[in-house]
Amino acid sequence: MCKVFKKAVKLSTMVVGVLFVVYFWNLDQKVLGWAYRQVNAMFDRKPADIKF
Repeated sequence: MCKVFKKAVKLSTMVVGVLFVVYFWNLDQKVLGWAYRQVNAMFDRKPADIKF
């Protein structure tokens, strides 16, 4: 019982630590910004033939 409780506390602490670092340094926004630029670069290379 005590081993399970210690593992649960350790896992919870690690998860909270990782989430705090992601939040504190805005890593989620930085990753999304990078992904947005990659997608835009892919679609900007395609020729566009727009006819109205």
